[in-house]
Amino acid sequence: MLNRYLGNFKNFPREIWILALITLVNRIGAVVVPFLSKYFKDELHLSYSQIGWVMVCFGIGSLFGTFFSGKLSDIFGAYKVMVFSLFGSGVVLLSLQFVKTFELLCLTIFFLTAIADMYRPAMMVSLNDYVSNESRVRALSLLRMATNMGLVVGPVLGGLLIINSEYNTLFIVDGLTSIISVCFFVFFVKEKKLLYKLQMNAVGQDRFAPLKDFPFVMNWIIALITGYLYFQVFSIVPIYHKEAYQLSEFDSGMFLGFSGVIFILFELALVNFVQKNKITDLVAITIGLVLIGTSYLLLFLVHQPWVFWIFMLLMSFGNMLTFAFASGFVMNRSHKNLEGLFMSTFQMSYGFAHVFSSKTGLTIVQNYDYNTNWTFNYILAFATAFSTYLIFIVVKKEQKKVKEDIMVSFFKK
Repeated sequence: MLNRYLGNFKNFPREIWILALITLVNRIGAVVVPFLSKYFKDELHLSYSQIGWVMVCFGIGSLFGTFFSGKLSDIFGAYKVMVFSLFGSGVVLLSLQFVKTFELLCLTIFFLTAIADMYRPAMMVSLNDYVSNESRVRALSLLRMATNMGLVVGPVLGGLLIINSEYNTLFIVDGLTSIISVCFFVFFVKEKKLLYKLQMNAVGQDRFAPLKDFPFVMNWIIALITGYLYFQVFSIVPIYHKEAYQLSEFDSGMFLGFSGVIFILFELALVNFVQKNKITDLVAITIGLVLIGTSYLLLFLVHQPWVFWIFMLLMSFGNMLTFAFASGFVMNRSHKNLEGLFMSTFQMSYGFAHVFSSKTGLTIVQNYDYNTNWTFNYILAFATAFSTYLIFIVVKKEQKKVKEDIMVSFFKK
């Protein structure tokens, strides 16, 4: 089993390993995100409504970042965008500790996510420079595994820092690790230069191509809903930990750390299993959404602290099957030389998810209760899973028609 597991990591170029290491260091430092909602409520004494609006700014910033990331990657190159994102987000994080008013907090959070979220689309585009199409999903899984290794250490470290120090320490740690990451990245990875850059202006490529691709648009909506459901793990669930069960920040960090361990142990193996058994992207996403829906159903049914272990287990496997394969689906449908546009358009779905997730969820909690929010979430997850399977049928018919058209073209007089 160990040899089979290690076999998942074979044949990656050095640049992919360094990208994974940079991502790991950066995510270890990202101890702020899981505790932002608690920080806003406990330290700054914001209301549910104000916290919701701050997280809306979080999402709008993410939208700007992901949108401009693709455009800037196509113009200047993904390498430069990644360097700017890592360094700029580190500077903003260091300044966040001095922001105390609601209005300025909204503005700072907007700039933070606008800069920080330029990194992921650019990183995913850069994979095309270093790996083949066949290895792309495995490389993406390696980078996601590095992210989740950071989630093992980061939240636990964050909980310990809060207990033994204060929230401001989180901003210092996160900011410095982002800056250290970019220094390491620039030193060990050099920008890959093209011998000749094709001028595609005359080719007449359609810049609205993503919006005209029905399966892409539906996958975009499905990803938005998936993000809506998953991001509450970092915003509403930690508040629920404390208000319903008086759990500490360290406990919340342990649950997220447990999720990271699950990702490390199983994600690459799960991706390989899905690919080897020729399970399509959309079927994998459907299964993942069922797992996410079941996790929220358990929160509604069981009112004991131990349920969070099972919740995080199901949520982690659901995340593996939705996020990775949704991105793989996009890359497979991207047009040549428009990969940055397709990927940034797709990543905007997660920005919209940030906009709606916390604000909508906290509004439901404030006007009703947590159980109502969990009920809404699991119904939404199961309905989206059913819709995803319907899209799978549409894509299957589309592929069949393409094959038939090719055969007809061969025998056409």
